[in-house]
Amino acid sequence: MSEKSQRPKIILEPDQRKQLVNIQRRLLLRSGLTLGAVSMLTGCNLQDGDEVDKVLWAMSRWNDRVQGWLFGGQKLAQTYRADQITTPFRFNAYYPEYNVPEIDIPNYRLEVSGLVQKKASWTLEQLQRLPQESQITRLICIEGWSAIGQWKGVPLKTFLQHVGADLTAKYVGFKCDDRYYSSIDMATALHPQTILALDFGGKPLPPDFGYPLRLRMPTKLGFKNAKHIGAIFVTNTNPGGYWEDQGYNWFSGI
Repeated sequence: MSEKSQRPKIILEPDQRKQLVNIQRRLLLRSGLTLGAVSMLTGCNLQDGDEVDKVLWAMSRWNDRVQGWLFGGQKLAQTYRADQITTPFRFNAYYPEYNVPEIDIPNYRLEVSGLVQKKASWTLEQLQRLPQESQITRLICIEGWSAIGQWKGVPLKTFLQHVGADLTAKYVGFKCDDRYYSSIDMATALHPQTILALDFGGKPLPPDFGYPLRLRMPTKLGFKNAKHIGAIFVTNTNPGGYWEDQGYNWFSGI
């Protein structure tokens, strides 16, 4: 099968198309380039065929590189006071709330694979015994809303060090028990505010927000914050993601 036939078709709603164009415009301005490359998108129907697909996928890959260059590995996202927390915090997923998965916690195991020295699975109790950090940060959704929440969990960098991960590898991937999947660059994985969240609002993470384990990154758009994580792997091959494989920008930094 050719690479062309393997490439997924981009099908975006009007609001998603507007968001994509806005991201291109912002990045082009920040990098000091002209908007000429974006002008070809205005008026385009993103279902019009392979030529439009080629342009968008090329721009998306270029955006990944630019955002990677702009990303500050130690620059912290804004934090907030407890009285600024959004109540109630908003549910978001690619499925309705009544389809939140039921996790068999007594038999829960976090699988670890890829470029790591220790591939043994982890129980929830083992994860809870690792050093924890708390943060009050804003989750920003690509749909245009945001919410401030309090999260506590294991810094992903700490976990990767415990499993002997190759920290020079390019990507960390996540497979979830709700059939979601995503991946991030290693620099983001090692960022001090990137955590494997176990608690929300001072209590164990509720099912609606990713129980028993979710990724929390205030430096990324909400859809990159995978929930109900069942497996983590380290790789040098970009694993893509549920939304990323449908046309969303892979890096999606904020």
